[in-house]
Amino acid sequence: MAHVKLVNYEEAAPEVRAVFDDIMATRKTDYINNIWRALAVHPPLLKRFWGQMKEVMVKPSRLDPLTKELLYLAVSVTNNCGYCINSHTFAARKRGMDDAMLAEFNEIVALANAGNRLTMGLQVEIDECFKPNHLTIPWSVKRTSDRKPARRGQKKR
Repeated sequence: MAHVKLVNYEEAAPEVRAVFDDIMATRKTDYINNIWRALAVHPPLLKRFWGQMKEVMVKPSRLDPLTKELLYLAVSVTNNCGYCINSHTFAARKRGMDDAMLAEFNEIVALANAGNRLTMGLQVEIDECFKPNHLTIPWSVKRTSDRKPARRGQKKR
């Protein structure tokens, strides 16, 4: 049972209804998930989180929709969020995930979590070849004039 009262569309404030309407239009449904109804108790949070979700998960990008759902699902499994596991498994299935893929996916998540814990526990140093080399290039500013910058307390000429 939720720790907050889930907001129904009929009783929602106008700013909540606007977000609910956007969710339904974007998802082409007349259903509002419980998470959105729970977040609606604080309309600014609902608006911000839906905006982030829409920007990252809905907007076309270099990652296809199934990959995005699988990434979200991996974090949800790792964090043991039952709601998110069910919600994003449902979404991934709509985008083509089958039972065999779900089983393989969970095997990879379990392996990655085990590998992370082993590596952290043993405090294994990062191999030099895995470190990004862009960090070795010093930062500099190219000056467009020969004038030297004014010292602190001096006026610029």
